[in-house]
Amino acid sequence: MTSPAPAAEPLLSDERSPVPLGRTPVTRRLGGSIPTWPLIATKHLELRKRRGLMITVAVMIIGPTVLVMGLRLAFHLFDPARNGPAGDPSVFAALANLMAEFGFIAAAVVGAAAATTDRSDGVFRYLVITGRSRLALYLARIPAGLAILIPALAVAFTLLCLVTAYQAVPQPTTVSMDNGISIPANFDQAELQTWLRQHPAAAAQAFQPGPGPGPDGSTTVGPAVPTSVPKIATAFSDYTSAEDSQFNPPPNEMFKIGLWLSLEVGIGFLVGLGLGSLTGQRTLSAILLIGLEIIVTPILARVQIPYFLDGQRLDVGVAMDQLRPAALAPANPGGPGGPGPGGLLFGGRGALGIPPMPTWAMISVIVGWIVVWSVLGAWRMMTRDA
Repeated sequence: MTSPAPAAEPLLSDERSPVPLGRTPVTRRLGGSIPTWPLIATKHLELRKRRGLMITVAVMIIGPTVLVMGLRLAFHLFDPARNGPAGDPSVFAALANLMAEFGFIAAAVVGAAAATTDRSDGVFRYLVITGRSRLALYLARIPAGLAILIPALAVAFTLLCLVTAYQAVPQPTTVSMDNGISIPANFDQAELQTWLRQHPAAAAQAFQPGPGPGPDGSTTVGPAVPTSVPKIATAFSDYTSAEDSQFNPPPNEMFKIGLWLSLEVGIGFLVGLGLGSLTGQRTLSAILLIGLEIIVTPILARVQIPYFLDGQRLDVGVAMDQLRPAALAPANPGGPGGPGPGGLLFGGRGALGIPPMPTWAMISVIVGWIVVWSVLGAWRMMTRDA
């Protein structure tokens, strides 16, 4: 009687069951493209530990508001006869515009740092060999960086809103125009048109359309009451511009300004992150974006270059200027509502000095900058040699 042949041992190359029978298989998500919370928290901690970067964020975003409002509160406290209340509509607009400028720059610096610290510290190779998805490594930088920038922006803007709301001058009941003419406040366009017809002399001094062809082609000599459709629209624009510059922004307008500032900072961070990942150079990326913000964008927003208007509108800063809330961008550049586009450096962009683009084009430019730079940065991260 022959003994049964011994069972052949399985080769190492033979396929085996991944889990024992009767147990539920566990799906491995080590290489998933969605960043995990520990990965985001680690990157956030890495950025937060860079003292120079945190000082830059605090000085550029929180510092101007704390300094200006602190001095205005102190001056009013010690000498209220000479120094009025700290809250003022013009100061609010100036600090909010400055916060947008410096916030974009600080966000670009943080984004460039978030994109390049792994390579500069020599740990990018070790992150890759762990098997984590490079796309997840890139995406983890977005919430990690925004978790530093948005709270800093919220602190500065909340302080600005509180001082403006609780330490402000009393709200006027009239709007003062250029020639000292006072018009009742809170008029809509129909009410303003009615008031102008009832007060022709005051209307002529307040708006002064002067000589020129009328809407029907006739010529008007001397001051005229702007009661036609095109002229009343211009007069109402001047009226609302003066109103925005003399009145404290209401809570709903402050909320819109806060959202706009958050979008400005978010764009700066995402563009800095994408450009930093694409170039691999933090300093170069920061310099390029600073030049874009304080030199290139003001020129494109202020001066209409012949045959290049559509090219000017491709700048995300021009699109964000058009989206700027009314309390920060008066519709009358250079008029009673504010200084208009202003100078070339540090927060002087103001209202657009070029014809605005359609709303769909403005949204397309903003979304395009976010998507294109994010895709370029992620692509470079996924193709870079470890």
